[in-house]
Amino acid sequence: MNSFDELPPSVTVLVMPYVHNLDPFAIQITETFGIRWYGLAYLAGFVICYYSIVWMIRKGRCKFTEEQVADFITYGAIGVLGGGRLGYVLFYSPDLLTSFDGSFPYWGVLKVNEGGMASHGGIFGVMLVCLWYARRLKFSFLHVLDLTVLGASLAFFFGRLANFVNGELFGREASASFAWAVKFPQEMVLWLQRDQDFNRLNSLTPVMEVLKSLPTPAGAIQLTAQQWTTWLENYGPDPSARNRVSEVIELIIYRIQNGDEILRQAMAPILTPRHPSQLYQAFLEGLLVFLFLIWVWRKPQKPGVVSGWFGVLYCVARIIGEQFRLPDAHIGFQWLGLTRGQWLSIAFLMFAISYLVVAYRRNVEKI
Repeated sequence: MNSFDELPPSVTVLVMPYVHNLDPFAIQITETFGIRWYGLAYLAGFVICYYSIVWMIRKGRCKFTEEQVADFITYGAIGVLGGGRLGYVLFYSPDLLTSFDGSFPYWGVLKVNEGGMASHGGIFGVMLVCLWYARRLKFSFLHVLDLTVLGASLAFFFGRLANFVNGELFGREASASFAWAVKFPQEMVLWLQRDQDFNRLNSLTPVMEVLKSLPTPAGAIQLTAQQWTTWLENYGPDPSARNRVSEVIELIIYRIQNGDEILRQAMAPILTPRHPSQLYQAFLEGLLVFLFLIWVWRKPQKPGVVSGWFGVLYCVARIIGEQFRLPDAHIGFQWLGLTRGQWLSIAFLMFAISYLVVAYRRNVEKI
């Protein structure tokens, strides 16, 4: 099944950049249920935050007890998830606030598969948790923030790697000769969302010979070039045609993620080479920020200095990384050709710079 000779004659094979075929499941139990790398990335982030604070306790650099850290990380996880989801809804898709239907969980805000999370919202959620927990234990709020951001930077690193594994939040178009270019099958979803790209679905016609059939609850539907063309022609007025087109796209993505090499080769000439912006952001927002914070905290600092540097560095890294990332299809580019994420980062950056200046000027003891 790995030979080019097995491809149908109508499929042209060219030497192309890597076609993304990573499986989002670390352990798959059913077709739609299992342990996903994305969930493990979140878990790794919480574990790293926990042990980074515990390490500081054992070095005598923190007033928390280890039991208090466990409680704090639990509340912090709630802040990340709640803030991240609300952040996405408010910053990127406020229509979800009034979206209700008859399927569980009924409210659009709770349907995390529709849009996902926003990192700016997650940061704000963690800040609120830090403020509440610091007041509860009568600790310095700024010091609690400092303790949090060290592990959080590595959490961003793992989160962006998980974005890459999922094939989501991918980058803008790159040259086919670009050494790191990647072709993401998930881009086909954009062809349904953007009128200017809809005609690209016609390029999938020869791929029907590779798929052969579409499994449905009522039985398999034979896939032919004619059948695909008919569904596309009736896509607008016929809900059944729209469902079939979406199901075929999902089938292509699923089979590539599950090792169908023939289908992956067939899709290679059709998909767009793109920047793997998730990896850029993993390095910039995660690893690079973490290493810089370690360097800053090599010497005692006033409370707030470390978290202030985190805010500044994260925002700068996000602005740079977003320059290679494709913006949300329903938002697109905004004023001055920047993305919504870049404008949010610019606003956060202004706050972070002010916060850092105040932290340096405060007349308090260094920690």
